[in-house]
Amino acid sequence: MYNMTFEELNGDYSQERMDTVAKALEEVLTSALPQGCITVGVYEAAKSLNVDPDNVVLCILATDDEDVKDVALQIHFTLIQAFCCENDINILRVNNTRRLAEILGGGGGGGKQSGGEPLDVHCVLVTSPHSTSWKDPALSKLNRFCRESRCMDQWVPIINLPER
Repeated sequence: MYNMTFEELNGDYSQERMDTVAKALEEVLTSALPQGCITVGVYEAAKSLNVDPDNVVLCILATDDEDVKDVALQIHFTLIQAFCCENDINILRVNNTRRLAEILGGGGGGGKQSGGEPLDVHCVLVTSPHSTSWKDPALSKLNRFCRESRCMDQWVPIINLPER
């Protein structure tokens, strides 16, 4: 196995890798959405995790700068992270809730629910379809990224979803 230098970890190699991971995340979300394999919202995610944790393949926790001050949200995140770690569910932190809402809302809609309310994208679960064992190359990239991050003691890696 190739050992990266400190410069590679923190330089261009790292940025290129983050771009690849962000693209893979977008691919996973856009392919899981039409299959009904997305659960959106902190409360809805907690219910889904309680009912069928073995079916969850990825947990995404999203925040913007102002969300860091939301103590209740941070407590929810801590509990969800602990549950996911206990149940071997990969977790990613995303720092662009607006872009995540765009992806989940189909692009131009800005991520709105049917009633016009904004989507609560602070927690998003990706589940595996019941009918098949889901083999998605983009999901494999994300799983590998999460596994490698854990090996570097980064249990909840943070990625940036770039604007489009």
